[in-house]
Amino acid sequence: MKVAALVILSCLVWEGMAKPEFPEQEKDPGFWKEWAQRTLKNALTLQDLNKNVAKNIILFLGDGMGVPTVTAARILKGQLNGQNGEETQLEMDKFPYVALSKTYNTNAQVPDSAGTATAYLCGVKANEGTVGVSAAAVKSQCNTTRGNEVTSILKWAKDAGKSVGIVTTTRVNHATPSAAYAHCVDRDWYSDGEMPDEALQNGCKDIARQLFENIPDIDVIMGGGRRSMYPRNTPDVEYPGEKKHNGTRKDGRNLVGEWTDRMKDKRGYYVWNKKDLFSLNPNNVDYLLGLFEPADLPYELERNKETDPSLTEMVDVAIKILQKNERGFYLLVEGGRIDHGHHDGKAKQALHEAVEMDRAITRAGLLTSIYDTLTVVTADHSHVFSFGGYTHRGNSIFEQNNYQAQAAVPLSMETHGGEDVAIFSKGPMAHLLHGVQEQHYIPHVMAYAACIGQNKDHCRTNSGSPFLSHISPTLALLLSVKWLLC
Repeated sequence: MKVAALVILSCLVWEGMAKPEFPEQEKDPGFWKEWAQRTLKNALTLQDLNKNVAKNIILFLGDGMGVPTVTAARILKGQLNGQNGEETQLEMDKFPYVALSKTYNTNAQVPDSAGTATAYLCGVKANEGTVGVSAAAVKSQCNTTRGNEVTSILKWAKDAGKSVGIVTTTRVNHATPSAAYAHCVDRDWYSDGEMPDEALQNGCKDIARQLFENIPDIDVIMGGGRRSMYPRNTPDVEYPGEKKHNGTRKDGRNLVGEWTDRMKDKRGYYVWNKKDLFSLNPNNVDYLLGLFEPADLPYELERNKETDPSLTEMVDVAIKILQKNERGFYLLVEGGRIDHGHHDGKAKQALHEAVEMDRAITRAGLLTSIYDTLTVVTADHSHVFSFGGYTHRGNSIFEQNNYQAQAAVPLSMETHGGEDVAIFSKGPMAHLLHGVQEQHYIPHVMAYAACIGQNKDHCRTNSGSPFLSHISPTLALLLSVKWLLC
């Protein structure tokens, strides 16, 4: 113990001697005043509200990305670029509007990812462990499903003629993405192989099956979850010798095969690796199903860059496919393994996941315009992760990739946090996401901005033409350039 302590102490001392504590320019009061004046000038431009109709709407969901995670990810991003880190801006930091979201479930003070997904996708608060159903549905009780289904903004967008997509680093039938298309009283019913016989006899469907049946023409689906799509004991295409990755379905159905047959004449493609994904020309693809792992995708730090695409790469392909629709698109993007890193007590994994999601946000911004695209970044819930201890500026908070933080009360996994989480927004009607709001308010704002779902009355004038609070094309161009440069 003494030797280890001396090694750590010597490393800290060496690091402190190796670089200045903070940049020399920060000693000058003028540095801070000029920075504040630039920020003030940018803030004054926000007086002219963007009230355009949002052609496109994108939701980035950092699963478990509480405010301390955002702060630590900001520092990490800067340090990866050779800076101290604290002064760095994440892409989401540049968004002009920030609000707080109250994340509780109807029956839980500290929520889970299923009930929260129902809130920020379907617009109603729900019980812990349930997706796409109201609070009248009881967890794991199949007979409480019927009549309590609630639809999501993804469906509202599809019904309005927009293209829609789901991109996640977890399974595509995990809690967050499943609330976009499924109605299920148990988030763990990934396939019928994980369902009790009583639920099957009562007519409840597993989540993987609902992915393809409830909204059969979702344009882009990318993530993990292959094993839920194939008959039990079917070897996985990538890991044929590992039984834990075999198919889990009891009904004998090959859902991927069924999808492929249905889409073969609709310019639809199924891919399971990065090479096949990159071989596609998005201009020639109308439907894409990409399942890159049997379950969740690997952590970004452990990702095989030859076989598995990054979140940024998946988002790039998704937008290029979806944006061909003249009516626009809705895209749900989940950085799902931020949550897993925290549950494992592995801060380095969680924060690298958050930084990767921020890269994806940057890429989406380059492919779209704030003139006609509303982009929202938020979290479903927080974690009990925090950092402190009066550390020096630029201090690294990491050791090894899988270093597991010590716990005062050891549990099987670290838990969620119950505090509010941030909502960052830019684009049409982004100013409506302000103050402290209930989480279920988010999709209502996004729908209002896009004139879909129940929010259409404000979208047309008496003559019936679409109502747009126009800004000049020149100003729109300047705004877009500003976002690229800032």
